This record gives sequence, structure tokens and C-alpha cells, in this order.
Amino acid sequence: MVNLLAAAALAAATPFGAPASTLPAPEPAMFVVRDADTTIYLFGTFHALDGQSRWFDSGVRTAFEQSGELVLETLLPEGPVAPAELNHALRAPSVKPSASFLATTKMAISAGRSQGMQFDNGADMVLRRAAEQEGKQVAGLETLEFQLNMFNRMPGGPAPAVAAGATAGGPAQMQSLSNAMAEMQSAWKCGNQDVFVRVLDEMRRGSPDTYRMMFTERNARWADWIAARMQAPGTVFVAVGAGHLAGKDSVLVRLAEKGIESERAY
Repeated sequence: MVNLLAAAALAAATPFGAPASTLPAPEPAMFVVRDADTTIYLFGTFHALDGQSRWFDSGVRTAFEQSGELVLETLLPEGPVAPAELNHALRAPSVKPSASFLATTKMAISAGRSQGMQFDNGADMVLRRAAEQEGKQVAGLETLEFQLNMFNRMPGGPAPAVAAGATAGGPAQMQSLSNAMAEMQSAWKCGNQDVFVRVLDEMRRGSPDTYRMMFTERNARWADWIAARMQAPGTVFVAVGAGHLAGKDSVLVRLAEKGIESERAY
């Protein structure tokens, strides 16, 4: 859902520069784990994108077409009933994310939109639509209820850093966050993991409990799921936020601890 955008906002203690326009443009980062009869592609997604879909070409498309099923972080409601289902879930008494987390997330989403980034264009949604059109099985690692309850338990984190003389939530801060969104999107398209490692490091220092809940604990559970899935034959395309495949607590690290080695596919 919004975890990577929210992480960028929470991690904004380190200023971001202008979007990196000189980076090469190969593929977004994708990894693979395999044994004799099982292949699992691990693709790092960006949940909100600018609508340019060239990333879904070449290697990513090939791996996707080779896969018999798609596994996402969660399956959001779709179709005419989606707004009602989402509103119903968000109004549940147990779903009460902290005010600071909601404010931070709203700011991050607004900053992304200023760069033309929409959730409907995000890699998760593009992959899901393609899988459904091709009749592939689509599943989620987590339920929507689980994610909403996670946000409910999220501790109040620090607000994004404000430059000297700037106003919290004002134009200067929004511009800084907008630049961060653009840099992250650029890095994602080029398969550059360094930006995500930096964002995660800043988040871990600035809001360790939020980092633990959003990344450390979930990455460990997802690694358990992947290890169990490796016991059955087939080819699976697993698509989770790019931040879950970067840094010292990544899904890849958790898999390595179980003796399951990954390699960079693209």
C-alpha cells in the first residue's frame, strides 16, 4: 500500500537532491531464488508511478510470462464495490492509525501526485491487471484487514524534517518531499537500490518501531512464506515494495539466513 511513500516522508531528515536524470535506464531490480523444480522471482515494486510503463518490458515481462501465479503484498478491492469496501474497512472501530502517521502519509501521497504518480499506475496494479487478463492465479501475502490493523498499531513517528525557515507542510517542505519521490522513482526505474537503502536507514534511525513493524517483521514473515513455497514445484512472480528487497533486514537477507540464496536477475 503506502508503506514506501510513508517511509520516504518519515525518512526525510536527509535532504534529497534533484531527480537523477543521468542514470542509465535498464530494468527495475528483480531477484530470483530457485531449486530443481521451483523458481520464485522477487520483484521490487513502486506503489505509485507516473504511468510510463516501459519498465514492464524485456526481463520483467519475460519473468512474469514464465510465472504461473502472481503474489502481491495484498489484494485491494476492485471494481464498482471497491470504494464501499475500502470505506467500510477504514471506518472499522479497530482501524485508527495515529494522527502523525496519517498526516505523514497524506503529505507523501500529495508529493507523489505532484510528480504525476498515481497508485492506479503503480507496478502492483499494472501486474495485477496483466495477471487477471491472462488468467494467472493472483494472491496476497497479507490481507487488507491485517495491513489496516498494522497502521492502527503504528506508533506516532517524527514528522518529516523541516528546513531552517520553512513551515511544516509548507511549500519548501513539500518541494523537498516531491524531489524525494522523483528521485526514488528514477532510482527504481534504473534498478538502483542505493536510494532505498538510504531511505530505510533514515527511517530506522528516526522511527525504529515503525520501521520494525513495516519492514523487519513483515520481511521475516514473507521469507518464511517463500521458504515454504519453495517446497512445491512451479514458477511464481512475487511483487513487493522495493524497500522490502533492500537493506540489512530485507527479505533477501532473511532468506539467506535460511540457507536460500538469491541472485540478481535484472
